[in-house]
Amino acid sequence: MTSNNMHRLQTNDLELGATEAVQQHLSRNVVAGKPVSQRKLDFEHARPRWLRECMAEATGVFFYVFPGIAAITSFYINAAQPNPTAFGSIFQIGWGFAIGIAFAIITCASTSGGHFNPAITICFAVWQGFPWKKVPYYIFSQIFGAFIAGMLLMGMYWPEIQEFKAATLAAGRPLVYNGGPASILCTFPNPNQTNLGYLFMTEFFVDSYIGIVIWACLDPANPFVSPAGAPFAIGLAYATMVWGFADISISTNLARDLGTRIVAAIFFGGEAFSYMNYSWIAILVNVPATLFATGYYEFLMRDSLSKIGKGHAVHEEGEDGLQRHITRTGMIETGAANMLRDRQGNESSDEYGLSKQSNHIE
Repeated sequence: MTSNNMHRLQTNDLELGATEAVQQHLSRNVVAGKPVSQRKLDFEHARPRWLRECMAEATGVFFYVFPGIAAITSFYINAAQPNPTAFGSIFQIGWGFAIGIAFAIITCASTSGGHFNPAITICFAVWQGFPWKKVPYYIFSQIFGAFIAGMLLMGMYWPEIQEFKAATLAAGRPLVYNGGPASILCTFPNPNQTNLGYLFMTEFFVDSYIGIVIWACLDPANPFVSPAGAPFAIGLAYATMVWGFADISISTNLARDLGTRIVAAIFFGGEAFSYMNYSWIAILVNVPATLFATGYYEFLMRDSLSKIGKGHAVHEEGEDGLQRHITRTGMIETGAANMLRDRQGNESSDEYGLSKQSNHIE
């Protein structure tokens, strides 16, 4: 009996236990909801597409910014507590933004495409054919979402922020500086960061890092990121930069910074824009940095033939153009070859003068 029990498992078998979760679960009937009425369908059809997209972009930026600046607020206003790390840390702030980004993509990306960053919107227009006429109202919506997040935060933390503000003024310090009341909303440099070139390069490379990760996560030919994992991978890229560089002043998103900086100017004065002549770096550098990052990916890493082969894109001249490319180059990825064979009734790829590369990922 013992011998049989010892040998009942094959090499790749899993023993009983938590491993049962990997098996197919029993099917259970789910009670159907009420039928969809024609009135509801008519209402949804009548909704302006542009309004839905604008609201989705604003809502997504709100979902991303609100938990992040809430974590920052908790960190700053409790700094004088006996155990301030119980209320917040750079680690917590990074996770606040990361999970916020993931929730924003999960919640709103299916409606608007999930840009949530003016630089990403511009990059989609430059590289992927996103309509330029939509760019202005996407950017406005993104800034508006961050503005609403900042206003709501001020309302929810109003007594604590007022106490923080009074204590700061009583100590003879200004309201606008890194670590002051205004910095709960937007970024300000440290007093020793007087070199704007240094601040520019820090922001540029941090934003480029995030931009490359975003573009890689969105590449349908990338086999290492699933659609379900992309929101969390993008969020973690942002968190990684927060953990590494938040202490030396980074912004990372035009909408996130400008929207909340307007709120800071309303409640703490115009110095929110003029402090150490830094605001233009926080607001604008994200755009050229992300263009550089996505251009780097497009020119050096993008594999459009694999993208076509997986059915996620087509040649601009149709299949004839693709066949001319294949004839000229003399090779094709296996995925694209399979696609062509399916379209041509499983004809041999040799008919197109193809030679497969066996060592590529299919």
